Amino acid sequence: MRPLRNFGLLLGLTLLAAWPAASQMMGNMPSLRGVWNPVVGSGAAYQVDGPQKMEMEIAVVGKEDVNGKTGYWIEMGMNPSGRGQMYVKNLEVIDGKTYMVSRMITQMAGQPPMEMPVQMFNQGMSAAQSTDIRDQAQHVGTEDVTTPAGTFSCDHYRTTKEGWDVWLSTQITPWGLVKSTGNGTTIVLSKVLSNATDHITGTPQKFDPSQMMRGRGGAPPQ
Repeated sequence: MRPLRNFGLLLGLTLLAAWPAASQMMGNMPSLRGVWNPVVGSGAAYQVDGPQKMEMEIAVVGKEDVNGKTGYWIEMGMNPSGRGQMYVKNLEVIDGKTYMVSRMITQMAGQPPMEMPVQMFNQGMSAAQSTDIRDQAQHVGTEDVTTPAGTFSCDHYRTTKEGWDVWLSTQITPWGLVKSTGNGTTIVLSKVLSNATDHITGTPQKFDPSQMMRGRGGAPPQ
């Protein structure tokens, strides 16, 4: 795989992981917003069915202090288009309804981990809608939703402006997501994760775009 393509794939995964604002940047993905309820060691696996089909896992793998506030390490793993397992973890701080990513580390299959700049993501999130879905969606009702992980009693929310539906349960962390539909894509809970641990190994390197863009002999890839 050429360096430029590596960069595009890496950036796409990183954007997806930096939700909730970034999920709006990914045209084919329904919103991943929900109700924030992080529990270290817990998470969920999902089946994504749409223009891009994949399995993904989201787990809370740790927490630490960030300027006097509690930050949670949220890790996402996926294998997009069968190109190898990839992980991104964000140190996320949500204070009320204010969302910030303090650190972002990604690791592609067979590569050392890389720490990504977070400034551009936080700038986008400052103008995004609230992280709490209840602020911009209509509560349709309470429904039982059956998934490969079992049947869950869910609160069903819908927005007419963005055109998606989401089903949430307090049994699922970190966002309560059991099912989401919109923009031609459906996300369904496939497994509830417990005793989740960090999959990223090694010492993170600082992101160097010049290395990612450099082709053979120092020339940009074609």
